[in-house]
Amino acid sequence: MRGQPILEVNRICKAFGPTKALRGVDLKVRPGEVLALIGENGAGKSTLLKILSGAHRADSGQMTIGDRPFRPAGPSDTRQSGVAMIYQELNLAPELSVEDNLLLGDRGSGGGLLIRKRQRPKVREALETVGLGGLSPTAIVGEQSIATQQMIEIARALVAEARIILLDEPTSSLPQKDVARLFSIINDLKERQIGMVYISHFLEEVREVADRYAVLRDGENVGEGKMEDADDDTIVSLMVGRDVKNLFPTVPHSPGEPWVRVQELTGFPYPKKINIELRRGEIFGIAGLVGAGRTELIRTVFGLDHSSAGSVSVNGKPIPSTIRERLKAGFGFISEDRKNEGLAQDLSIIDNLTLSRLGDYTTMGVLNLKRRKQAAEKLLKRVQVKCKASDQAVSELSGGNQQKVAIARILHQQADILLMDEPTKGIDVGTKAEVYQMLGELAATGKTIVFVSSYLPELLAVCDRIGVMSRGELRDVRDTVDWTEEEVMRVAIV
Repeated sequence: MRGQPILEVNRICKAFGPTKALRGVDLKVRPGEVLALIGENGAGKSTLLKILSGAHRADSGQMTIGDRPFRPAGPSDTRQSGVAMIYQELNLAPELSVEDNLLLGDRGSGGGLLIRKRQRPKVREALETVGLGGLSPTAIVGEQSIATQQMIEIARALVAEARIILLDEPTSSLPQKDVARLFSIINDLKERQIGMVYISHFLEEVREVADRYAVLRDGENVGEGKMEDADDDTIVSLMVGRDVKNLFPTVPHSPGEPWVRVQELTGFPYPKKINIELRRGEIFGIAGLVGAGRTELIRTVFGLDHSSAGSVSVNGKPIPSTIRERLKAGFGFISEDRKNEGLAQDLSIIDNLTLSRLGDYTTMGVLNLKRRKQAAEKLLKRVQVKCKASDQAVSELSGGNQQKVAIARILHQQADILLMDEPTKGIDVGTKAEVYQMLGELAATGKTIVFVSSYLPELLAVCDRIGVMSRGELRDVRDTVDWTEEEVMRVAIV
């Protein structure tokens, strides 16, 4: 044990209307330790962190920091209490400088005035601590890489002299080398006796970084302990409430004849002269480092990004490079950016599902709302979306259920060629298993799936073939049985 808890949460409850998000949750964090908060999407993890960060207020229960009651009325109270929140979707002001971002919310000194000369040494020390000693405090945040912005968020917590840092999926947008850098910084923060709560859906990284774990399911504590004492099967069973024997379920399917041909496809700056032949009923994986051109490739195939050369044909027929023509040819696309591109967050689930194909529900220009709703609810049941009602705003769903809605949308479009960019990003292991099962079932019906992922274990477990991209080029394509993680990385870093 590392001494007395720096943060204690006792019997915290929170409801949103009839939905009980938290049902008496307990939590303890000690100085210099990382507590992994684990659970499926919708288990209550993010709600708890939002209460700790002051974004939500608990309905009941008590929280203490040290020996003092902790009842934040808002994020400003949280900051003054020594708690810092680092969200999955970064919470920075991109137009402002690094220094301005680090000092946002600081009450300053000297009659409420912020005296930069006094604060600048603290700013520079924080940047040094997170490995950004060479970054100018006057640099504009929006011009920095995602990885650098992540470190700026942590530096802001240090400037605020945070004793507790809450991290929600901090590695979701980071390449592997920056993940290692983040973990090194977390270890340094532990040496400074800073306590951390860490949310991640990747059990292997949780094992690497966390000292203890706490599992939530349906808003309740269902297990906790030392990380070293629990195996993955135990943790996953606690998360989902049942034994999960296979985290990578596969459905028997047999890729058929060549169907989609990409020839010399070129864009600016990526992709570069890509040639692929895709088969009916095939799951084709695309691996590579962040920035290798994977996203640019499938956006260009779909027609979202402009191509300067090359062609895409289906069943021997060239398809014009407009989105309208690609949709008519049976292409469907799921963006990696679920919040800004993948779904219309302010619209209902039913609208997100059906707006891209309303023809089946209209007569003489009049929309039959009842028939549309019945079709949408049938599809929601098929992909097992957990929601209160089909007219609920999609933004109210957990990340995993939002992703299922995005998949259901292209199924509703009756797409036969599914282009999926990081379809399991930010969703829990139980939901991932459901997505893998779904992909196999779709392939078994003859649909072609292009599956972009940064998570090699899922590509190796689910795909029939894998192509590896590097610097905008498709360097190698092999049957999955001929790849190993090490060989994929060797090709990816060329």
